[in-house]
Amino acid sequence: MKEGRMCGSDHATGPAAVAEVCERGLKAYESAIYEEGFSGDIPECVLGLGLLRSDPELAGNFLAVSPDVAYANAARPIERTIESHQNALADVLLAIDGIRHIHRRVHRQRVAPVETLDDPAMIASALERAVQSCQVELLTAQPGGGRSPQLLRQALDRDLELNERGAVQRTLYQHTVRTHGPTMAYVERVTEAGAQVRTLDEVFDRVIICDRRIAFIPGEGDRRTSVLTVQHPGLVNHLATMFEYMWARARSIDPKSVSQRSPLISNEIRSAVLRLMVDGFTDEAIAKRLGMSVRTVATHIKKTSDALGSRSRPQLAYLIGTTGLLSGPGNSLSGTEEREVL
Repeated sequence: MKEGRMCGSDHATGPAAVAEVCERGLKAYESAIYEEGFSGDIPECVLGLGLLRSDPELAGNFLAVSPDVAYANAARPIERTIESHQNALADVLLAIDGIRHIHRRVHRQRVAPVETLDDPAMIASALERAVQSCQVELLTAQPGGGRSPQLLRQALDRDLELNERGAVQRTLYQHTVRTHGPTMAYVERVTEAGAQVRTLDEVFDRVIICDRRIAFIPGEGDRRTSVLTVQHPGLVNHLATMFEYMWARARSIDPKSVSQRSPLISNEIRSAVLRLMVDGFTDEAIAKRLGMSVRTVATHIKKTSDALGSRSRPQLAYLIGTTGLLSGPGNSLSGTEEREVL
């Protein structure tokens, strides 16, 4: 066994300076136990640890001390020192916390509250950094129907890793994704990892919100080439509130279900098509807003027109209004009209 650093040295004494008890120290301690005392050359290691103490009744004799007692005696001043440092650390933290709000306020003022990104590479990089730094919550609204397989593949690994580190992911799609195979396959994977997905007849626009700290919304023109990053707390909170409103109205989705198109979902889609048609939107505009094909929009309108005996689009709008086809809870088709139109 190696000798302790204290033994035979001129360094300062104390338990903190003792690496271990040397061989001579072990023998001295053992002798003190067997013989109820030890006299002679006492290694500094056992003295520094308090394992031997002077015999009050016999000069030059040393008595063995219980290891537990020695530890308690040696640890007490160290614990007091640690406690003193902890109190000092708490005082520093309290002082820093007192001015932390100044740093946050100035930092928010220096950071651009809204910034335009107009390069696809810059957009992808900014989104990647934001999602990777997301620790608590990721909110996304994805209008436009089913997403491309390429985009879904790019998002899958990133979103699985996000869920693995405990962040809450909530995603909104439109009802029309329920029949889109690639999107449903993606939904199944992320929901198994803990994400939540719901659908709605109409999503107001694309938005991605990370930890309610930064949000991404479309800029002018093509959303793939123009994105706004929003870091103003008030604006981000407003976007999160709009998301929560949509989320409360949305329908949960079970990717393992054989059919995602329940009568309720089908009615909501049909109602959305007819509502926009009555408001004067063209088939192309309706298709874009609801994330479906123009042909599907035309089919919904034709079935309703045939059921109501309409001969023109203006007449159909009039009949929808006068028959109360869009009245009732959630403005969805109800009663006899529902069965006839569907």
